Amino acid sequence: MEKENKILVISKVFAIRIIRLYQHLVEEKHEYVLSKQVLRSGTSIGANVRESVNAQSKLDFINKLNIALKESNETEYWLELLHETDYIDDQSFNSIIQDNNNITGTLVNIIKRTKDNLNN
Repeated sequence: MEKENKILVISKVFAIRIIRLYQHLVEEKHEYVLSKQVLRSGTSIGANVRESVNAQSKLDFINKLNIALKESNETEYWLELLHETDYIDDQSFNSIIQDNNNITGTLVNIIKRTKDNLNN
């Protein structure tokens, strides 16, 4: 049995949450600008993680994950703006930002481990 790739799973689950958040913001809150931004960056994380699976080299792998990390940081920014402008309530924000932080930490660890392995 093949081991489950944690970052692939959590980034895809997160993308689905972001899509549902986007739908809620558009349909219920009638917010169209910030919601589009968080949709793009939040789903881009998983897309870049998925691309890293077929990276051409370890350096390409690190590059793809660094892009995913940048998208995760951008997503955090848009989520903060949505929260601070009352489009997202405290409970929803705390839940989704925790997921984003988990992805960020996982990406940092994978990138660091991969870089360490390159240098050994």
